[in-house]
Amino acid sequence: MRPSDQLHILFKKYLDNSCSLEETQRLMNYFELDEDRELLKELIIDVLEIQDESYETDAAVAGVLAKVDRDLFVQIHTTYTTAGDAPTNTNKTVKLWLKVATVAAVLAAVCTGIYFFNQKSEELPAVANVLEKEIEPGEFGATLILANGRKISLANASNGEIGRESGIIISKSADGRLVYEINEKVFDPNASNTLSTARGETYQVRLPDGSLVYLNAASSLTYTASLIENEKRVVKLSGEGYFEVAKDKKHPFIVKTNKQEVEVLGTHFNISSYADDEVEKTTLLEGNVRLYAAGSSKILKPGQQAKLSEGKMQINETDTDLAVAWKNNEFVVESEQIESIMKMIERWYNVEIVYIGEKTKQRFSGKVSRFDKLSKVLEIVESTGEAHFEVKGRTVYVSK
Repeated sequence: MRPSDQLHILFKKYLDNSCSLEETQRLMNYFELDEDRELLKELIIDVLEIQDESYETDAAVAGVLAKVDRDLFVQIHTTYTTAGDAPTNTNKTVKLWLKVATVAAVLAAVCTGIYFFNQKSEELPAVANVLEKEIEPGEFGATLILANGRKISLANASNGEIGRESGIIISKSADGRLVYEINEKVFDPNASNTLSTARGETYQVRLPDGSLVYLNAASSLTYTASLIENEKRVVKLSGEGYFEVAKDKKHPFIVKTNKQEVEVLGTHFNISSYADDEVEKTTLLEGNVRLYAAGSSKILKPGQQAKLSEGKMQINETDTDLAVAWKNNEFVVESEQIESIMKMIERWYNVEIVYIGEKTKQRFSGKVSRFDKLSKVLEIVESTGEAHFEVKGRTVYVSK
């Protein structure tokens, strides 16, 4: 088999997420060479033609390579939709474009940023050697605050019924999530509950209407027992949550944050609304949602993400897997600055982050398990050569 044929097979395996660690590294190393840009172009053309023969491949490849040349990992669909004779955008084509864009960017990592992934511990520098005590990852837990002010630590609560209030039976299921049942005879619809996770905690709750909510670390969800306000189901979110909303055409589901309101009927979506983040992100996986912010409203479609910053909203196609990676117990980043990565670490490992000297301007992309201990995660990032860490107690010092 010719080397070019082997590379072609390897490239397809990468698009199918079936590459091994060694194969991924080999692919990256190969395309660091400028003279191999034409082969990269041929590979992308083959992928586009296999997926859909209606693609205008010249415009498509030009779009991908232009994005790489400008050191961007973002929204390849922008080039696609601005090509004069390109076919109409669909959810299928967006998925393909995003995948090809990511591959192209990763293969050009020497120019665009640093790519890291979960490597074997023996290949990594020994950050753990400077740790006074190993810091474990976060865990399943939260605090439930009832309307009467009673606080229940859910990490320590036994399975089964954990409380009764205002006609509501609150139970902890065998898989650890919180479940509500309503006794209509003595039900007080205005009794308000708050479910909150500290740093280093994550939790799930099954709301009285059947909707399922996952809370990320350092987040809270506030809601009344009935959820109903003015014929709408209403919850208030601070931090990050993933929602699987039960369908109820008579009662739209509203998520309120400090900056916006998100209205849905039945759908799956993720909202990241941390107070210390400049940008609030809403990502839609299924259904349709309407966003209200800064005196205007916009419709979000599946596969799209809305970014709200300083009263301005921008909507782009996105890889939804990135937005919900935390729910699947992974850190997955794409062209993120060091500050974004360290915020994830700070919230999940319950540590303080201190920067020493000038911050690296490199952007990072990669995937790491949230089950790993802190030292392993820091070692993986440090192995890029673009950041250095020292850990004292629960404080992480970050330098170039």
